[in-house]
This record gives sequence, structure tokens and C-alpha cells, in this order.
Amino acid sequence: MKTTKLVYLSMKYRRDAVEPIIKVRDLYKIFKIGDNKVYALNGVSFDVYQGEFVAIVGTSGSGKSTCLNMLAGLEAPSRGAIQIAGKRIDKMREAELVSFRRQNVGFIFQSYNLIGSMNAVENVAMPLMFRGVPYEKRIREAEKYMKLIGIGDQGEHMPNQMSGGQQQRVGIARALVIDPKIIFAAEPTGNLDSHTTEDVLSLLRKIVREEDRTLIMVTHDPHIASWADRQLRVVDGKIVETVINPESPIEQKIETETGNPPYALVTPLG
Repeated sequence: MKTTKLVYLSMKYRRDAVEPIIKVRDLYKIFKIGDNKVYALNGVSFDVYQGEFVAIVGTSGSGKSTCLNMLAGLEAPSRGAIQIAGKRIDKMREAELVSFRRQNVGFIFQSYNLIGSMNAVENVAMPLMFRGVPYEKRIREAEKYMKLIGIGDQGEHMPNQMSGGQQQRVGIARALVIDPKIIFAAEPTGNLDSHTTEDVLSLLRKIVREEDRTLIMVTHDPHIASWADRQLRVVDGKIVETVINPESPIEQKIETETGNPPYALVTPLG
């Protein structure tokens, strides 16, 4: 496998240049079992740019889910730095992390995580409830995003009246309704058949490119990972290979503006 070579940049970017929205530096997650140390993550560094669809891919136990959890502020690193949208989330207290996630991050889950007693549009609107948005306004916003992803006519449906693909589209709309800077997706097609999987992945890529979202997806499946602009392949807590989609517009833009492929860039923390 190809080992990622990192080039540390000290250059100042133009205001209109592509910028990393996520910066990860020397990230470790270490568990102690008896007298032994287990490295779930072992010195990981990478950047993710605004408008990128990045897949973190690896087998069970590789460290990919641990990495996603730390990026989302759900687990604290043993050491290392995580900067998202200019904020060092590894230094935040729990209350700050909760507020940061509500304002900046959308989540898509493998098992959809819809509330069975709420209809589809109420499920989509739920994150806005935590922001204190009035009921009528949050329903209007939810309906807008349901229409965007092609289920605008299913707002009154209960989760148990919907197929797996329809439920996952509700989950995607729920992630989008807060207008997040970043979307985290954990095995988002894991419960779907092959045809529905392709539909959902196509939708996710369309959203990233047309809505200028940043998407970080974890998967164990190399085929699913191939839909991404860039793949970070993780083995035993380390990124051992980076694969770039040569047809990706954002990857071409990053290389044109910086003079280096994205996998080689590790820019200074702000």
C-alpha cells in the first residue's frame, strides 16, 4: 500500500482560494487494557476542504469510527488537535461541544434514528426545535429540504409507512435542515439494498456538489467509498493510503490552487 506523504505548508491562501474546513493533527486514541495499550488511532493527520466528500474506509476495528466520533466531538482524543471551521473542538468543554454541533454539524445514521411517533416532516424539523425555532417556521424549513431531496409529498407519512430508502432520505433532510457546515455519515447505506444504496450515494454526492456541503462518511465497503472525492484508507489506526477520484471537480481545484494533491497537504492550524 502507498503511504501518505505529508507536505506542511506555511503559505497564506488567497481569500478566494479553497480552504480546509477540518484540520486534524497527530490524533491519537489510546485505550489501556490491563498493562497493555491499544491504539485505536495512531498519529493521524489530514485536512478536509470545504465542498469535499471524503470517505474514511476500513474494516471493523480499523479506527475509522473512532476517528469520526472524535471529529464529531463525541469522543475526546488522547492527544492531538482537531480544528473545525476555525475552532479547536478538542479544547471545548461538553456544553460548548453540544452548542457547536447544533450550529455546525448534521448527522446521518445507518439505522435512520427516526422517532416513530413523529411523521416525516416532524422528524426533519426536530433539530430546529432544539434551536428554539417556532413550530410553523421549522415545519416550513423541513418541507423545503424534503422537497430538495425528492420526498416533498411524504411529509405526513409515519416512519413505519416508509421504505428504508425513504427513511434514509428523511434522515438526510434532517441533517440538512440546520444548514450545517459539515455532515457526518456513519455507514449511511448499511441497511439498504444495492439499488437504493446507489440512489442514496448519488443524492449525497449531488448535495455536496450543488449545495457546497462538506461530507465525511465512514464505511467498510470500498465500492461505497469510491463515490467520494477522496478516500482515506485506515488500517490499525493509521491512514495507509489516500485515493483521489480523478474526475472530482473539488480535487482538481485544490491541486490547481495549491500545486499539490489534497492528500499531501497539512496546513498550519489557525
